[in-house]
Formats: sequence, C-alpha cells, structure tokens
Amino acid sequence: MAPMTPSTPGHQRRRRGFTLIELIVVLAIIGLLASIVAPRYFRSVDNAREAALKTSLNVMRDAIDKYAADRGNYPESLDDMVQRGYLRQVPEDPLTGRRDSWQMLGPRPGSVMQGRVADVRSGASGRGQDGQPYSSW
Repeated sequence: MAPMTPSTPGHQRRRRGFTLIELIVVLAIIGLLASIVAPRYFRSVDNAREAALKTSLNVMRDAIDKYAADRGNYPESLDDMVQRGYLRQVPEDPLTGRRDSWQMLGPRPGSVMQGRVADVRSGASGRGQDGQPYSSW
C-alpha cells in the first residue's frame, strides 16, 4: 500500500486556527462579561469619589471650626486657613478635579462672628447616589 501524500484524494490536512463560529462565541462571552463588570466598576469609582468628597468636607469643616474657636471669627478664604496652618493645602474636589470649585458659605444671619467662610460645599453639579445634590452635602 502506498503512503498517502498531500496530493492523494483521501488525505485530510490539519487546519490550524479558529473557525469563525468559535471566534464569535468567544467575543460574545467577552461582551457579556464586560457588560456585567463595567457597571459595577463605575459604581465603585463613584462610591470612592463620594467617600473622598465627604472626607474632604469633614476635614475642611473641622478646620473652619478650629479656626473660628481660636481666632473668634471665621476665615476670609480657604487660602487664609492654609497660610495660618489650619490646612496643609486646599483639597481638590474629587468630583470636579479642581481646588477652586469649592463653594463657601458665610455665617448665618445674626451670627456675632465675622468672616466669609463659615461652611464649605462642593461646587460639583449633579446628584449623589443617595439622590441629594452634591451642593447640599
């Protein structure tokens, strides 16, 4: 019996690679996994930004309270608090990515203390995951 050569009609060559169906199935599985993972990833990024915002607000509000207790009035600006050592630097608003977007609120009407910064809020537009606007935190 003669050995089979590639030109012999009964010989089947081994094909290398993937078929189109196999590639489509793999891409469909990758797309499905990405559609499940992506929203969770972006939600965790939003959670981290909101947690960083709450921390920055708490730190600045605490520094404002200490400044007012020490000096008997509120600071004129956040930079004033940095110059006097109550803050190392003005923190970056994690939602806007800027240091100058903070909104400063003055003292309540009838307050005996003077100054321009009695409270601070984020200048970011939009709402948190709890539904409240960032500017009300």
